[in-house]
Amino acid sequence: MTFDLLCIGEPLGELNATRGGLQLGQGGDVSNVAIAAARQGLSCAMLTALGADSVGDSFRALWAGEGVDDSLVATDPEASTGLYLIDHGEDGHRFSYWRRGSAASRLGPAAAEAPAAAAALAGSAIVHASAISQAISTDACDLVFAALERARAAGALVSYDTNLRLKLWPLPRARAIVQATAALADVLLPGLDDAQLLTGLAEPDAIVDRYLELGAGTVALTLGKAGALVATAERRARVPAPVVEAVDATGAGDCFDGAFLAEYRRTGDAFAAGRYATVAAALSTRGYGAVPPIPRRDEVERHLAAAGGV
Repeated sequence: MTFDLLCIGEPLGELNATRGGLQLGQGGDVSNVAIAAARQGLSCAMLTALGADSVGDSFRALWAGEGVDDSLVATDPEASTGLYLIDHGEDGHRFSYWRRGSAASRLGPAAAEAPAAAAALAGSAIVHASAISQAISTDACDLVFAALERARAAGALVSYDTNLRLKLWPLPRARAIVQATAALADVLLPGLDDAQLLTGLAEPDAIVDRYLELGAGTVALTLGKAGALVATAERRARVPAPVVEAVDATGAGDCFDGAFLAEYRRTGDAFAAGRYATVAAALSTRGYGAVPPIPRRDEVERHLAAAGGV
């Protein structure tokens, strides 16, 4: 069992308070990444657990429609699928969560040893996780480390997003875990605000330097409306973001991750991947919710071509 991209982490049902009322959908950072990458043409799979509930059923239906494989997704009859609510205000979007004891949080390192999962971790080109994948429980954290070590041993690329949720764990623990995991990453995908808290550094170049020193091969630091800073040991470049009529930035960083990994897998060029992902992430802010606005490859390529990027 092999995939271009295998994602490990927690799916979350989404309640989005839009101008038109409460909108129901699906989210969770690594699920968003898998869908974004699948819409750019990668074969993708999820390694996680869902509750035996309607939210879990909705994820299986979503993944089936998006071409994301769910054969490594367990159903836990004793736990629920997590939920979150998005409120929108003048200061941006605010999240409220109902995820304690979720099915995904109960999945531990033994899940990486199951024959099908072990084969997928060894055979996939890229294995992706995030700090949220680790923060939801100690068992889940151990699962991520076990999975990434197995993937590295098999020669897969390890991708990691430092996504920080301080409601899930204290900053000192987050710093220690993220630093240890970043050292395992071939592709590191931090966001500026989170990286400033995690490193204690303010300037993007200093943050990138820190992560490269830890051992990350490629760092793509997202800068919000300012675009991204992409760096390797040999080169770095700032990638400006296109101007769009943004209404909701929910999941834009996840869209960046999925689009970056898809283009990096296709071209092997981190800087081309950064340009591609910056456009995809900007386009994803034009609609509400994490999943519906994620663009497909033809739309991203049209915008790149119009800007002279292809």
